[in-house]
Amino acid sequence: MGQSITVVTGPARSGKSRWAEHLAQVSELDVIYVATGVSGADDPLWQARLALHRQRRPLAWGCQDVGFELAESLSTIGAHSLALVDSLGSWVAHGLELDARTWQQHCQRLLVAMDSCKGTVIVVSEQAGWGVVPPTAIGGLFRDRLGELEQQVMALASSGWLVVAGRAIDLLTSSVPVP
Repeated sequence: MGQSITVVTGPARSGKSRWAEHLAQVSELDVIYVATGVSGADDPLWQARLALHRQRRPLAWGCQDVGFELAESLSTIGAHSLALVDSLGSWVAHGLELDARTWQQHCQRLLVAMDSCKGTVIVVSEQAGWGVVPPTAIGGLFRDRLGELEQQVMALASSGWLVVAGRAIDLLTSSVPVP
């Protein structure tokens, strides 16, 4: 079993990435920022968002752009390192074209990799189910897959945070598991 898993979740623009970065920085571990998103080279708004993330990160932090290869990346994290995964939603988006069986296999591989990671893992994840019901089938599939996976990751977590409007709430001390 790995050292620890922390989940940081919340809606868009809530401050969840900044909170996860703060937790990583105060850990005093060697931090590796694990990016699951696509480069989006042709999207200037996405590039601006990535630039903000890069500017906030200390220069000493490593960075891995892993896309859908998150499980493989976590297997390389050493005992004195912290993997800051940003984000679970981007990882889910990579697998939307997969059939249900193949998707579950990828999820199980990811959960095993998280649980057996030698280092510490902080996972940032979007709360996609708080808004309106998606008007498209692919939007509904994203929401459902992300919500189910978040529950599975949280079951492995030693700490969890909900970030809303720039405020972090400790989920494990302020909640009970849903049976």
